[in-house]
Amino acid sequence: MAWHLARLADVSGVLPCRWRCFSGARPASPTDVLRYFLGNKSPLALPPSQSEHKPVKRCFVWLHPATILRIVAGMDITLLKTFLEVSATGSFVSASERLFVTQSAVSLRIQRLEDSLGQTLFSRSKSGAELTSAGREFEHYAVSLIKIWEEARQQVAIPEGFRRSLTIGAQYSLWPRLGFRWIDQIQQMVPDLSIRAELGMPDRLTRFLSEGVLQCALMYSPTLRPGLTAREIMKEELVLVATWENPTLDLEGRYIFVDWGPEFTQSNAVKLPSLKNSGLTMSLGALSADYVINRKAAAYLPARYVQRQLDAGQLHIVPEAPRFPYPVWMVWRDDTNPIIRAAAESCMTRIIRGIEETASNSSNPLDNSKSDISYTSKFTENTS
Repeated sequence: MAWHLARLADVSGVLPCRWRCFSGARPASPTDVLRYFLGNKSPLALPPSQSEHKPVKRCFVWLHPATILRIVAGMDITLLKTFLEVSATGSFVSASERLFVTQSAVSLRIQRLEDSLGQTLFSRSKSGAELTSAGREFEHYAVSLIKIWEEARQQVAIPEGFRRSLTIGAQYSLWPRLGFRWIDQIQQMVPDLSIRAELGMPDRLTRFLSEGVLQCALMYSPTLRPGLTAREIMKEELVLVATWENPTLDLEGRYIFVDWGPEFTQSNAVKLPSLKNSGLTMSLGALSADYVINRKAAAYLPARYVQRQLDAGQLHIVPEAPRFPYPVWMVWRDDTNPIIRAAAESCMTRIIRGIEETASNSSNPLDNSKSDISYTSKFTENTS
């Protein structure tokens, strides 16, 4: 059985001794390890042959991926993910909405985690939940535990004939234009790479990146968390389109507000105050286009995404309406294999170059409309 060096130091660099885990040795439980680091100093069940070693601050452990799965499984991953959501949002209510569970379920999970660790992780108040000193210390290890779990889970799931794996994600509108072509290019360049594709809105994709479920994601308006790097890869605009010919800004009763984030919401309210209260709001991203096309309606949609419908006469530009920049970003985990990352980025660069060359050689009705840039698009940075 092949063993390899796992970065368990991120989680158990925390271990009070240096030790090597073999198939017959039972390591300290995750709860014991974390209690030791959080100051509870509970005794650790270490292999007898290693008990004479003196405590050290950092260590590495040789483990097989399947062994990592068994170790991390000793602590409920759901509890860790819930903890990180409460930490990110600062609210039990917001965390419950993101996780699609009740607030009482979130509270119960956090209580179970605190009971297991013997530490209070959050200070509760009417204004929300704030990490305690123990909670801040634990946050780093929670992220590392989930990351190691995902790495090991993906490693043991690599099909026969493949050596490495990459999990990527993208928003709905970006899969047909970029994602599918990206997969084709990567497979040609790195044939021994197993690829998994995920779909999601920005919040979900960002959470998956932080947890290590994804290594890279394509999205609009990313929230940059520690350990993530974002790079703008393609310009995009939100344009106001309607399903009837010669539309004007007189859209009363027919305008659908698609929520493209706080910057768009604010700019839309300033530039088009008459369209602020539409009566129908969709947080479905570009999927909203399917609803609009089949009705007498108008909405802001990504220009490149609706180009085919514009060419086919299914949609029509509202000429007086302002446009809003909405670029596409590529977000990577900083610890992604540099060779795989370089290959994937090279593939995406070729795809973007091809799209831009095609656009420059074609007659695009969007180019004839006046562009009114009302805000500077940038990613939101969150280092909490």
